[in-house]
Amino acid sequence: MAAALTVDELISRHRPTLDQALEAIRTRAYWSPHPEHPKAYGEHGSLDAAAGKAAFDALLGSRLDLGQPGTDGWVDGEVSPYGIDLGVEYPHADPDVLLPAMRAGQGAWRDAGPEARAMVCLEILKRISNRTHEFAHAVMHTSGQAFVMAFQAGGAHAQDRGLEAVAYAYAEQVRTPDVAEWTKPQGKRDPLALTKRFVPVPRGIGLVIGCNTFPTWNGYPGLFASLATGNAVLVKPHPRAVLPLALTVRIAREVLAEAGFDPNLVALAAERPGEGIAKTLAIRPEIKIIDYTGSTAFGDWLETHARQAQVFTEKAGVNTVILESTDDYRGMLANLAFSLSLYSGQMCTTPQNLLIPRDGIRTDAGPKTFDEVTADLARAVDGLLGDDARANALLGAIVNPDVKARLEAAASLGDVALASREITNPDFPKAVVRTPVIVKLDGSKPDAEATCMSECFGPVSFAVAVDSADAAVELLRRTVREKGAMTVGAYTTDAEVERKIEEVCLEEAAQLSFNLTGGVYVNQTAAFSDFHGSGGNPAANATLTDGAFVASRFRVVEVRREA
Repeated sequence: MAAALTVDELISRHRPTLDQALEAIRTRAYWSPHPEHPKAYGEHGSLDAAAGKAAFDALLGSRLDLGQPGTDGWVDGEVSPYGIDLGVEYPHADPDVLLPAMRAGQGAWRDAGPEARAMVCLEILKRISNRTHEFAHAVMHTSGQAFVMAFQAGGAHAQDRGLEAVAYAYAEQVRTPDVAEWTKPQGKRDPLALTKRFVPVPRGIGLVIGCNTFPTWNGYPGLFASLATGNAVLVKPHPRAVLPLALTVRIAREVLAEAGFDPNLVALAAERPGEGIAKTLAIRPEIKIIDYTGSTAFGDWLETHARQAQVFTEKAGVNTVILESTDDYRGMLANLAFSLSLYSGQMCTTPQNLLIPRDGIRTDAGPKTFDEVTADLARAVDGLLGDDARANALLGAIVNPDVKARLEAAASLGDVALASREITNPDFPKAVVRTPVIVKLDGSKPDAEATCMSECFGPVSFAVAVDSADAAVELLRRTVREKGAMTVGAYTTDAEVERKIEEVCLEEAAQLSFNLTGGVYVNQTAAFSDFHGSGGNPAANATLTDGAFVASRFRVVEVRREA
C-alpha cells in the first residue's frame, strides 16, 4: 500500500517548526507552538471544547483496539479520581509476540534518517495537539488534575516537552556528518583515501514506564526522544492512567503507517491488576532504553537490575524553600500559597520543607517572627482556597488513597499551622478534594529533622524552625545530597546568603529559583528554556531535556570504503 504521507510533504509541513524549536533550545527564550488557552482550538482540524468533550465521552465504555500483534486479552478497570468508571478496554500483549514484531520495523526506520524521523514525530505531535481538548479530559480523569491544569500541563506543555526532545534528538544526530572524505598524505607515495559514512543506529526497543500524576508530561520526553533516534517504543502506562498514553500510541501508529513505516514501532503494554509487568519487561534483552517516573524504590530497582538497558529515572526528592528575608512579603506569601496548593501538592516539584530562622525574618512589612510567618502563610492559603469553586479549580482531586493517608497522618507529626479541610466538588461528588496542611517542626530536634528529611508526597508542607540562615543552608545541603531535590527556592535580600544558597545548589546539582513573587512558581518549568531536574542528585539521574537525555539512545556506526 502506498504511503499517504511522503517525507517531502512532512518536511514542507513541519521543518519550520523544527527549526524554531532548534533555535529555542539554543537561546532558551520563550517559545511554544502549542496554545495553552482552550479557546485557541477549533480551527484547522483541531477539536474545540464541545467536540473534545464529545470525543472523550465516546471513549467511555469502549474497546480501544490498536491492531497490535500478540494481543491475548483485554484490560480495563480505570476509575477516575473524580469518581467516574471509565470502562475503557485496552489490549493485553504477549511480549514474546509483540517485541519481535516491534523490532522488525527498526531497519527501515533507522534508514529513514534523522530528518524524516523528526518530521514523523512532529506530525504525531500535531495530531495530538489538534485533540488537546480530548486529551485534557483523559488526563483529568486519570490523574485528578483540574481541567485547566490538565489542558495546559497534560496537553500543551506535554506537547512542548515532546517537541523539545525531538529537537535535541535531531541536533545530536546531525552533529556528525553523514559522509566524510578522508585523505592522509604519505609523502612521495600516493595518499591514503577513504570515504567514511556515519550512521546513527538505534539501541533497540525503548520502554516508557508511565506515572499516574503526569502521564503525558512525563511520558512524552522519553517516548519522542527514543522514537526520533530510531528506536521502537513500548509504552507501559500506570494502571490508573492508561487512557492518555493509549490515545498517544494509537495516533503514533496511525501516522507511522500513513508515512510508510511499520506501525508496530510504537505499541502499548497495558497490564492486568497486580500483574507487575514493568519488572518483567524491564529486564528483557530486547529492552535497551527505559524511561521511568515514580517511586524511588522502583527507580533504584531499575537502575540496579536492568543492566542491559540505558535507564533514565525521575524518582522522588525533598524540595526545600529557604525564607531568610524579602522585600515583598505579600508577594512571597501569595506565591508560596499557590505553589503549595496547585494540584494538591501532587507534583514532584512542589515545595515540602520551608526553612525559617526561629528568630524570624526581615521583610518590607517589618520583622516577622517564625510564628507570624507560618500564620500569615496559612492565612494566604486559606484566602486563596476560601472560595470552593476556585479551590476545586486549583486543587483537582487526590489521585490515590496513599496520598490521602499521608495527608491525614501529617497532623500528628507536629504543631498544625494550617489544618486541611474537605471540599465538595458539585460536578463530581465522589471526588476526594482536600486543602493543604502546614505543620510546624523544630529543626533542632532529631525526630523533627527525620520527618522533614523524608518525602511526604501530597498536600503536606513542613515549616521548619532553624537556628539561623547558615543552619538553613546546611540543612538544605544535607537534604539535597541525601534525599535529592527537583526544585529549591529561596527568599533573601542578603547578597551573602544568596551566594551561599547558590553555591550549595551548584555543588549538589539542584535547580534553584530566587525571590519568586509574581506569576512564575517554583514548581513550574517551561519547555525549551527550563531544565526539569538536573540528573545530578538522588531525585533523578536525567534532565528533561538536554543533550545527555537523547545522545545515548543511539550510537554512530562508521562504514569505511577506499575512495
